[in-house]
Amino acid sequence: MIIGVPKETKDHEFRVGLTPGTVHALVTQGHRIKIETGAGLGSAFTDDDYRLAGAEIVTYPLDAWAAQLVVKVKEPTESEYAYLRQDLILFTYLHLASNKVLTDKLLATGTTGIAYETVQLASGELPLLTPMSEVAGRMAAQIGALYLQKTLGGRGILMGGVPGVAPANVVILGAGIVGINAARVTVGMGAHVTILDINHSRLKYLDDLFRGQLFTRMNDPFNLNELVYQADLVIGAVLIPGGRAPWLITREMLTKMRKGAVIVDVAVDQGGCVETTHPTTHSNPVYEIDGILHYCVTNMPGAVPRTSTLALNSQTAIYIKLLADKGLDAVRNNNALQKGLNTYRGLITHTAVAEAFGLKSTPPLQALA
Repeated sequence: MIIGVPKETKDHEFRVGLTPGTVHALVTQGHRIKIETGAGLGSAFTDDDYRLAGAEIVTYPLDAWAAQLVVKVKEPTESEYAYLRQDLILFTYLHLASNKVLTDKLLATGTTGIAYETVQLASGELPLLTPMSEVAGRMAAQIGALYLQKTLGGRGILMGGVPGVAPANVVILGAGIVGINAARVTVGMGAHVTILDINHSRLKYLDDLFRGQLFTRMNDPFNLNELVYQADLVIGAVLIPGGRAPWLITREMLTKMRKGAVIVDVAVDQGGCVETTHPTTHSNPVYEIDGILHYCVTNMPGAVPRTSTLALNSQTAIYIKLLADKGLDAVRNNNALQKGLNTYRGLITHTAVAEAFGLKSTPPLQALA
């Protein structure tokens, strides 16, 4: 199979779809790999690294997109819509539930869109979302600590405090992969950390894991209001697999929060869990509403591309090989990839995506038949 890896076009996105190691493994299996020149430089992989691995370096994006399977990291931007077509399998993060324009483009062109974030094992685990959730959760703690500085618009709070002075009050919404990784770092910084979730078993697990170093509360309106109003830093870590995140913090709630408090909404890729969230970029990452600083960058892990690319590719490689070897038969015969299928020949094949727009979904196997 011909596999294309274009250079990412999203603002300050330095990750790349394939590492030279994965390229070598695919070439060894008889596949042809086309890498757009410079695609790996942000992750410290040179064109020569890819050549040595057996890839063909192409000059223009069109050449990389002229493949049966295109492997990316982030969803196509407007400049790439012209490359979408019916005989293309696109394997990348898509986050369609918060992107009606891209959804319509994929449907109109008949592109087969397989989303990293909805590939799901029988256990419920999201193996291709997990590595970037780990990165984003840990980054959220670092970013929150940075923007709490008064010079950057925050409350002027040191995360761990000092002897005789209380530490920052951190509230994490969601006890999934993002939430637990954010908790690891904020607890390690010495902050006072509370994590909310609707799953009591998950809270019990975290209580046992952290051995009293963080506090757990059920996510109900009373607890949510009480904790958010006292927070210096709120980290949004809510996830509905493939679907739009619910708004937990409303615009009205901002007026009762501490002025200079910081919200890092990691759920922004799926629309955000704060009503006032809107996507930002690494070039212009924050904005202020009612005295509350919002950080809502949609590709947070792109700021640490070497770590992120290696972590992501370690998990995507097995699925890329399946698609390269078997094409759409890989989807027909693999339940995890079936859950990853979001669009096929003008049909929406993921229920949560269809529900986000009030549209009808077609089961993957039915669509593929």
